[in-house]
Amino acid sequence: MRAVVQRVLRARVVVRGETVGAIGPGLCVLLGVAADDDNADAERLAEKIARLRIFENDAGKFDLSLLDVGGEALVVSQFTLIADTSKGTRPSFSEAAPPEEAEPLYDAVWAALSKLGIRVDTGVFGARMQLELVNDGPVTLVLS
Repeated sequence: MRAVVQRVLRARVVVRGETVGAIGPGLCVLLGVAADDDNADAERLAEKIARLRIFENDAGKFDLSLLDVGGEALVVSQFTLIADTSKGTRPSFSEAAPPEEAEPLYDAVWAALSKLGIRVDTGVFGARMQLELVNDGPVTLVLS
């Protein structure tokens, strides 16, 4: 699994002109599922996202997590994160999990975040989406 996590002031995902998910302050999580990922990977990644200390304390230091600040999460599937570009300029997606395997693991990540008490919105798995966000910082991390 690979995730691009961005600290945001707000974010929303739109499908066919309709907002399907939106959050205020928190994290926007773009999530790619690889062919060898499993439920344990989903749980581990959700825990890491929830506890990642990338929010500032009163002294301005990165010391607080999404759980600490009561932030929200917008989780959007993005299989292109699993792309391999090592052999030229056309990405290969052969390492990405097929949709029937990826979707349950995508669901497991956002469900685990929700179980931890985080308000979660999502995109629509497999849909063509438009993502709008205001990155706060900017703070962007790649997790795997």
